[in-house]
Amino acid sequence: MSKDPKVQTLGETENFVIWMSNDPESGEVLYHIELATVTLHFFEDEWDEFTNLILQAIR
Repeated sequence: MSKDPKVQTLGETENFVIWMSNDPESGEVLYHIELATVTLHFFEDEWDEFTNLILQAIR
């Protein structure tokens, strides 16, 4: 069994990328946002809260 996490790109532009990974040992999903030199990491419940915040901001 591979110890490498499963990685899936969710969206990408010239300067930014959002991707998710699945830890093969714990099975936990992590979301990652790369904004130039800054990377944000979110657990699934934090990701849900963050995406709700972004949706509020764009209304």
